[in-house]
Amino acid sequence: MLIYKKSLCLQLQLLKKSTAVSLKFAGEMSKQQHPWLFTIFLLVTMFFHPSSADVGTAAHYSPPYLPSACFGNDESQFPTNNLFAAAGDGIWDNGASCGRQYLVRCISAAIPGTCNPSRTIQIRIVDRAETSVSRPSAKGATIILSTTAFGAIANPSAASVNIEFQQYDPLSTYP
Repeated sequence: MLIYKKSLCLQLQLLKKSTAVSLKFAGEMSKQQHPWLFTIFLLVTMFFHPSSADVGTAAHYSPPYLPSACFGNDESQFPTNNLFAAAGDGIWDNGASCGRQYLVRCISAAIPGTCNPSRTIQIRIVDRAETSVSRPSAKGATIILSTTAFGAIANPSAASVNIEFQQYDPLSTYP
């Protein structure tokens, strides 16, 4: 029994020493690698900006805009700058999209030079594309922009464009 205890104690001491050496070596390694990891992290964060925007398509529609699925015949539903839209099925959300605001940017089109990619507009959802009084210029679009809104980001003669859009809350502190 005494031999067994001594053997066990010896094994525990060896384990402690080897663990201490391993931990010491790992600590030295992390100190040496830390500047490289930080540099890599810094480079990645500088060149890759996370985005919470979605990609979809936009078409346009012309007057008459009333009545709308969101606010009926109330003319005060339209922003004074006429940057508004009808929601396609992808963002309609059973009417919950009514009044939501989105940041919208044209990113590409079938014809080069159609987009004004440096321009981002803020629009307000006032209607549902499927039931709007005026028919959209293209079926199945994510967002159907008013004539003014579409002309602000793309050549108005285009039927549809590819867009990047992001829900926007003007009361929040982030874009």
